[in-house]
Amino acid sequence: MKLSMLRLTALLCCLFACVVQAAPNPVLQRPYDLDTGHGVLRGTLLLPQEATPPPVALLVAGSGPTDRDGNNPEGGRNAYLQRLAEALAAQGIASVRYDKRGIAQSRPAAPHEEQLSVEGYANDVAAWSKQLASDPRFGPQVLVGHSEGALIASLAAPHTKASALVLIAGSGRPIDQVLRDQLSVRLPPPLLAQADSLLDQLRAGHQQPLVPKFLQALFRPSVQPYLISLFRYDPAQALAQVRQPTLILQGTHDIQVEVADAQRLQWAKPDAELRLIGGMNHVLRIVAADPAQQLASYNNPQLPLARELVESLAGFIRRTTSQNGQNPGTS
Repeated sequence: MKLSMLRLTALLCCLFACVVQAAPNPVLQRPYDLDTGHGVLRGTLLLPQEATPPPVALLVAGSGPTDRDGNNPEGGRNAYLQRLAEALAAQGIASVRYDKRGIAQSRPAAPHEEQLSVEGYANDVAAWSKQLASDPRFGPQVLVGHSEGALIASLAAPHTKASALVLIAGSGRPIDQVLRDQLSVRLPPPLLAQADSLLDQLRAGHQQPLVPKFLQALFRPSVQPYLISLFRYDPAQALAQVRQPTLILQGTHDIQVEVADAQRLQWAKPDAELRLIGGMNHVLRIVAADPAQQLASYNNPQLPLARELVESLAGFIRRTTSQNGQNPGTS
């Protein structure tokens, strides 16, 4: 009996030692800010405590008032960027995510909506990249843009220290075309005609002070300067200018961006890797195509991220950042 107890104790000790050894290293979480000289951008750092500086992902949020965690008062609270940062940390990859200029805690950096532009957001990504490159706690860096953030990351990439680029659920067409498609199935014909006219004018660079009441949320005069800047760019053409290794990730159940968009991006950069994630939606969860379940997922932060997304992203980051320290984005 005594011998059996000793064996059991030894077995438990061995199992406990294996658990300790298999446990991931601690992760440091701290505020991480950037003084751009034109306002301070507020962010969050997750830094796994590794023996050598880990690679770092700069997470660039999508459109509208989406904050550093991926929450949007207009589009749901699902914390997709926070969950992505946590998943990367569990894989030994550091991350910085931040409130865009004019959004959440970075609102003082652009107190008026009229001050926002795609160019400004891209410049901020380049500034973040420069700071990450000078921080000795980090290894090579990777830009990770989601949705509209994919376009912003693509525009910034040639001017950054990034070793690689990842686009998640990024449009492959000019955004005014995407809006036309989305509005065509949501608006009655008379209102759709007015929306098309507004899009035509904004695409031509002309602000429109008179906007119908039911279109104010999308086309209010204060947001028109941003839309004009956004409509200048074709995401596929922007990606074609990127020299860094690129991964394109797209869900097959995304109700905002189509698989064809991801394919168009790859056509623009044939050496880019394309991964289609079966069943993944726009907020990076595996959800049925049913509209009710899709809508519910936008407000459920407890839903797990798509496993294939995390595995593909982490594998790409490890692979591209371990090859060499050279950055092909800048000379």
